[in-house]
Amino acid sequence: MADGQLFKPEKDYTKEADKQIPEAQELAKSNVQAALEKLSVLEKQARQASDLASTSRLLVAIITISKDSGDWSLLNEQILLLSKKHGQLKQATTKMVQVAMLFITEASDQEKKLSLIETLRTVTEGKIFVEVERARVTRILSDMKKEQGDLNAAADILCELQVETFGSMHRREKTEFILEQVALCIEKGDWTQAGILSRKIGIKYFSRKPKRTPEQIEKDKKEREEKEKNRSIDDPPLESEDDVTDLKLRYYEQQITLAKHEDKYLDACKHYRQVLDTESVEETPEQLHAVLQRVIYYILLAPHDNEQSDLLHRINADTRNSLVPEEKELLNTFTIPELMRWPIVSGRFGPHLCSTDVFSASPDQQDPKAHTRWQDLRKRVIEHNVRVIAKYYTRIQMHRLTQLLDLDEEETESYISSLVTAKTVYAKIDRPARVVTFAKTRDADEVLSEWSGSMKSLLGLLERIDHLITKEEMMARIQPDTAVKAH
Repeated sequence: MADGQLFKPEKDYTKEADKQIPEAQELAKSNVQAALEKLSVLEKQARQASDLASTSRLLVAIITISKDSGDWSLLNEQILLLSKKHGQLKQATTKMVQVAMLFITEASDQEKKLSLIETLRTVTEGKIFVEVERARVTRILSDMKKEQGDLNAAADILCELQVETFGSMHRREKTEFILEQVALCIEKGDWTQAGILSRKIGIKYFSRKPKRTPEQIEKDKKEREEKEKNRSIDDPPLESEDDVTDLKLRYYEQQITLAKHEDKYLDACKHYRQVLDTESVEETPEQLHAVLQRVIYYILLAPHDNEQSDLLHRINADTRNSLVPEEKELLNTFTIPELMRWPIVSGRFGPHLCSTDVFSASPDQQDPKAHTRWQDLRKRVIEHNVRVIAKYYTRIQMHRLTQLLDLDEEETESYISSLVTAKTVYAKIDRPARVVTFAKTRDADEVLSEWSGSMKSLLGLLERIDHLITKEEMMARIQPDTAVKAH
């Protein structure tokens, strides 16, 4: 029994507890110390007899009498003393800590609250069977520090908890803890730590569940009740089937904030698409409209690559884009291999885009990133135009290229160089001749290989034509014989 394990009670002290607890409570009105000593004797007997129910009641009674006396230092002393008793039962200690946590809200000032919280944190430190209670107490302490304006201390206190390893904590509560940790790190400006913590949450938990029939709901309910009956004390609690939409929206809001901070536009677009795949958002026209807009904005801002191009065309095929006609029109222009003149694009779509919080044509004090995103949109339009020109031209004069791109020579060279570096296009600039070549020079092997392929294709077509002619000749020979037989 020395390690707090639960054995079959050797004796039942329920009757003694029923008698002595009210007597001690009455005695405490005149002599608190005598009341505590009286209960301590019975607590020792119940503990040594492994009577869990009576031990739990006596521990709660002792700390309640200490609290009611108004002496909070006595309460802290009794909690520490009772938790260190030889062979103290784990479940009894857990019950005592849970009741003591309720006293935090009853403390009249901050000093008493902090002293009780520190006592509970000391008692629960390193003990797996009260890890959930320790986490909750730590969260209360973190909230108090946050209210006092000490964000750094609040974040450090809460982030020391590794709640993802707590087997006895429900998944929803774990997720809430981690989301709170991430939120504090973002507020304090620790973006690296926020990104690390957010990866502890599995996004499968937020996946949209198919709608179930009433029969399925009833069947699942019965199965859960059966599992709950057969679950032992040491088994982790069963996961409840709560609606996690609020957690999902909080999680993706944080992920979008992180992506925006690091200018990861493609990630922001993906996160907005996950928000779009939420029933509450789909059923709210205002939210649906705003999310659809941002899905389109951030896919257009993302640098061009195979993944971005594929996602761009999939978003363009979404029928819900008709709810945002201007964004749909802008998106469609990026899918067509035609030039987009930036002065025309900014004049046509600029006022509407800058009316949102995503873009700003001039530096904005509230959101400096908004102007950066407007400049990035201009870059994407120019890069689109370079890709279109590379598709239709093999060689082009530099002055003509600058006219088509509405840029000066220095900017034109800069954009072409960046696209060549990213291996989006192939290009060579001949500065003395002022010519840009987009066609890749091929060696003799490549030319010969292409010629060989073309000849093979040509011979294949000739062979098919020969087969079709032979077939027609055979049909022509058969038809006259058929006509003679008919006469």
